[in-house]
Amino acid sequence: MRLHPSSSSLLLLLVPICLLSVTAQAQPSTPQLPTPPPMRFVARDDRSQLTNAHDAKARVRMTIDLSNARLTRTEELTSQKQFEQAAEALGNYLGLVEDVKHYIGGLNVGRTGTQDLCRRLDIALRGQIPRLAVLRRSTPAEYAEHLKEAEEFIRTTRTEALESFFGHAVFQQKPDSETKADASKEPGQENKRP
Repeated sequence: MRLHPSSSSLLLLLVPICLLSVTAQAQPSTPQLPTPPPMRFVARDDRSQLTNAHDAKARVRMTIDLSNARLTRTEELTSQKQFEQAAEALGNYLGLVEDVKHYIGGLNVGRTGTQDLCRRLDIALRGQIPRLAVLRRSTPAEYAEHLKEAEEFIRTTRTEALESFFGHAVFQQKPDSETKADASKEPGQENKRP
């Protein structure tokens, strides 16, 4: 029995294809590595603008403005589905927030001006946390975990700013006359009416 020339050429094509499909299935798939976290940095241009600020209030205000611009850029890149560039812009944003955190931390905490700077930072960060949450929802899972970490970092920074604003004691202690009056009552008599 002789094969037709077109059937033999078809057979010659099918054999290598079958062999390639078998070898492709035999190779184990490599697990996909997670995306690296965004590197926190302050760009050279931003750093030069910050060093040219004439006082602490101007520097903090400029840092807040620059961080808002970087967060807006991150939102734009995320809406355009450019997640690598968005991660870089997020790193720049986090670097600016970390820079202002360290800058305020180096100032005299007891001064009223420093407390005002802490309050200004708190107000700015309060508005940025929901923006990060919206970004996280519209980002693929491999990048969303970094946005969740950034959101936690911003919350922690805001908490630290509030704590330094209020100092070590958030609540005022009762005056001595009230504490002596409370101590003179017998146990169990506090809630009874006269």
